[in-house]
Amino acid sequence: MASPSSDNSGLGFGVRWAELWVRSLGGSAYGRGMSGYRVLSDEQVEHFLDHGFVVIRECFTAEAAAELTDSVWTRLGYDPDDKSTWAAPSIHMPSHRRFPVQEFAPKAWDAVCDLVGEDRIEKPYQWSDAFIVNLGEGADRPWQDASAEVGGWHKDGDFFRHFLDSPEQGLLTLVLWSDVRHQGGATFVAADSVGPIARHLADHPEGVLPTEFPIMDLVGQCTDFVEATGQVGDVYLLHPYLLHAKAQNVLRLPRYITNPPVHLTEPMRFDREDPADFSLIERAVLRGLGVDRYDFVRTAEREAVVPERVRRQAKLKAEEEARLAAN
Repeated sequence: MASPSSDNSGLGFGVRWAELWVRSLGGSAYGRGMSGYRVLSDEQVEHFLDHGFVVIRECFTAEAAAELTDSVWTRLGYDPDDKSTWAAPSIHMPSHRRFPVQEFAPKAWDAVCDLVGEDRIEKPYQWSDAFIVNLGEGADRPWQDASAEVGGWHKDGDFFRHFLDSPEQGLLTLVLWSDVRHQGGATFVAADSVGPIARHLADHPEGVLPTEFPIMDLVGQCTDFVEATGQVGDVYLLHPYLLHAKAQNVLRLPRYITNPPVHLTEPMRFDREDPADFSLIERAVLRGLGVDRYDFVRTAEREAVVPERVRRQAKLKAEEEARLAAN
C-alpha cells in the first residue's frame, strides 16, 4: 500500500490525467454503440470469445504516461544512457502511486465494464506505477518466436487457490506505458489457452494452487501464439485463463508495462437462468468447455497464498524511496 504522501488516488490526481487524455484524444464520454456495448464492437466481442483477449488502442497519451515513468531511472538507480549500469534485465517494481482507471483511462474502463459488467467489478479499480521493466531479457540469445517451447509460460494469480469460478481475477490487463516493438520485450500470449485451463479447473473442483498447474501440458495443447506489441497508451484486456510468457528484448529498448488484475465482487457463475446475464468472461469459459451452461460446485475452501514477491517488493520499495528522497 502506498504511503499517504504518494498515494494519489483522490480526484485531483485522476482529473489531471483525464484532462491530458481529453486534450489529445478529444473526449472521455462513451455511449453505447451499435453493438450494445460501450466501446467494444461486435468483431472485438467475437475476438475476445475466440482468442481470449482484446486490444483497446490509445487509452491515454504519451504525455500522461511520462508523468508516471519519468522517475523510473531514479527509482532503479540506473543511468538510462549507460547500459553497463543496467544490472538486472527485468525488474518488477513496487507501487508508489495508485489512481482510478475510470478517470485516467475512461476508454479502458468502459471496455472492462463491457467484458465484466460494471456492477461485478470490485471497486475501487485502480492502476499504479508498479512497472514491469524489461531492459534486455534474453538479449544474449537469438530471437525465438512465440511457441510452446520458449519457456516461462504461466497463469497469473500467485496469491490464491484457483477455482473455475475464482473472483480474485476477473480479467488481466497489459497496460503499455512505452512503445513495445517486435522483439522488444513484449508479452507472449497463448490465445487458445482458455479452453485447456477451463477444462483443467473443471476437473479439479478442489482447486489448484499456483504452483500446481501442469503448465507444459496445458501450453502444449495450444497453437495460437501472439506477441503483444503496441504503442504507449494501448491496453490489452486478457481473460484470466490466458497463459502468457515474457518475450525476449533483443533490441534492448526500455519497455514499461503494468499488469493489474480486475477483481470481481462475487464468484463467476456458469449456470445463470438467463443466458443474457452471462458476462463475456463467463461466456468465454463456457465456450472453452464446449457447453451452454455448467453447474460448478467447488469441494474445498477458498485460500489466500502469500507469494515470495511480496517480501521482495517490500525491500525494493524501501530502496526506491531512499533513492527518490536523495534525488
